[in-house]
Amino acid sequence: MLGLIGKKIGMTQVFDEQGTQTPVTVIEVEPNVVIGERTPEKHGYSAVVLGYGVRRKSRIRKPYAGQFPESIDPSQILTEVKDFDGKYKLGEKIGLETFEGVHFVDVRGISKGKGFQGVMKRHGFAGGPRTHGSLVHRELGSTGLASGKVFKGTKMPGRMGAERKTVQNLQVVKVDPQAAVLLVKGAVPGRRGATLFVAKAKKK
Repeated sequence: MLGLIGKKIGMTQVFDEQGTQTPVTVIEVEPNVVIGERTPEKHGYSAVVLGYGVRRKSRIRKPYAGQFPESIDPSQILTEVKDFDGKYKLGEKIGLETFEGVHFVDVRGISKGKGFQGVMKRHGFAGGPRTHGSLVHRELGSTGLASGKVFKGTKMPGRMGAERKTVQNLQVVKVDPQAAVLLVKGAVPGRRGATLFVAKAKKK
């Protein structure tokens, strides 16, 4: 598996030679640092621990700082990538050049939080009649209490968004290692500035 940690910059559009417009998401992928390694002999599986961003040593506690070798500055974000493609040493930086030749990616992130929402916005309910005498416009309606309880999983109002989402098979429009920028066709989860994990598409 090939993947790196990045940050969502926002959306824009690009035009090809024929003038066709393509909406793209700009993802900043600065070089990730190899923080650690998981081996089958010691941990039972194979993985590489990647770090993104830099945290000041004065802002971290000893348990968190103990994950990093002395020669490596503490990273702001850590993630494990199982069965990482290629062999890398501790402290080595992995940049966007590893995505050269990759045409489709999967992007994982935390979706935008929308707070407490009703059933029409959260689940797409149609609602009641919109005439003045109905008295039921955006209400939930019956929840099937003939059994004496509300069954788990019933579609009801509640917190919406702020969930881990993965968008698969996004086409790579451009890879710019010098600017540390990746352009992918379409939208990805999260707000501007959100942390993303970009990986080579599994189904392509």
